[in-house]
Amino acid sequence: MKMYFFAVFVLLGTGLAVNGETHSLTYIYTAFSKPVGLPGIHEFTAMGLLNGRMIDYFDSDNQTKVPKQAWMKERLPADYWDKGTQSRQSKQQWFKVNIDILKTRMRQNDTDLHVLQWRHGCKGEMKDGVVKFTSGVDMYSYDGNDFLSFDDANSVWVAPTDAAVVTKRKWDGVQVLKEYTKGYLENECIEWLGKFIDYGQKQLQVAIPPKVHLFTRNTKVEANILLTCLATGFLPKDIILRMKRNGRILTKVDGVVTSSVLPNGDETFQRRDSVEILRSDLSTYTCEVIHQASNVHVEEEWDHKLNPSNNSGPAIGGAIVVVLVIVIVVGVLLVLFKKGIIGPRTSGSSSSNGHQPLAVVVTASSGNNGTVYLPVPQGANVGTNAKKDDVNDPLLKGSDGSLNSKSSSTSGDSGVSGTNGGTDAKKDNVNQPLLEGSDAGSVNSGGSGSASSSGSSGDSGVSGGGPPKLSQ
Repeated sequence: MKMYFFAVFVLLGTGLAVNGETHSLTYIYTAFSKPVGLPGIHEFTAMGLLNGRMIDYFDSDNQTKVPKQAWMKERLPADYWDKGTQSRQSKQQWFKVNIDILKTRMRQNDTDLHVLQWRHGCKGEMKDGVVKFTSGVDMYSYDGNDFLSFDDANSVWVAPTDAAVVTKRKWDGVQVLKEYTKGYLENECIEWLGKFIDYGQKQLQVAIPPKVHLFTRNTKVEANILLTCLATGFLPKDIILRMKRNGRILTKVDGVVTSSVLPNGDETFQRRDSVEILRSDLSTYTCEVIHQASNVHVEEEWDHKLNPSNNSGPAIGGAIVVVLVIVIVVGVLLVLFKKGIIGPRTSGSSSSNGHQPLAVVVTASSGNNGTVYLPVPQGANVGTNAKKDDVNDPLLKGSDGSLNSKSSSTSGDSGVSGTNGGTDAKKDNVNQPLLEGSDAGSVNSGGSGSASSSGSSGDSGVSGGGPPKLSQ
């Protein structure tokens, strides 16, 4: 049974310059210490994301930065792509050098597979037709753990692991690097974000409503079932999903686990939340979904029918199976860790700090400098509306099911925030490191101690070849 409050499936006559709208520009680089040997997984990958949608791409096999949206190809000149290709080829070499540095620092051998990631970009809010900076992030991870990040508010580098302290100290000692990074996040990246929004606004203003499904599957405990609410096929990615029991919103305390917002292969998004309940529970379970961009507010009730097989729910147009390359990379990393293919964590790496791998684009987590991914519960009140006699009634009375959960069902889990997301440096600076050993160099090619960038290729870095070395 569905209860539609109102539904307008396409926004008509609505531009992007709407006050309060949030937008993001993010660049993600992933490098392995050696070839992985799996189809579709490259030794080095770089991609740009606008509002979570891929706009450009580069990998070590094809060696060319290419547009992933028609409007990017139409609006940006050939010189933009040529310089972007040069920049990413240089960054590929930067990653090779610095993976070797980290392997030496952590006393790791060449047999194991290791991965270094860099994520940067910015997030802004539209005010009177202009994008205003709200947050930015510049983060590195090594073997899936946070390694180093920039605290934009205090202009310092943060090292959550002992192995990163030497890099933090050296980078903190280079004032021009901190000034460039902060200036890029708050100004230059936002300028590129505004340009890209303007270039692609016809495509970006399209809103597609979610399809909502409730289904069950068996659990390890025979008396229990896993109830899942799936919202899929929506665009843009900002969404609110709440599972309820007798009108009361369920949270992680009740055992709710969320996938957060994930990309589908057709540039739409999906999110699924699940909770383990007693098979005999006759309570009224509903799933409320709010997608403001398409003006959809729907609440669907579970009909208490049990799925005949232990499948994972409906496959809607292949949306569940096909995902973007970045999600595949994350999955591969998890498999490699579980199989022990990626090297064991050393004493220099953080394994219990609760941070998510840097490559995960859409998973909400807390970064070292505050919240990196911000929930987007725009206009929706997170109240309980619970029946009085249901407030303290557990979902699994007397069952042996585990209800440990690491995420909440009440956040939007959308919005991609990052740092350093827009331009390359001057061409003559492509291979110049900032730190050679313990000596600080200059950010620009002239060595004057000031940061410079041509703003001509779209992705970022203090130099075209990447940030300073992580130092021996």
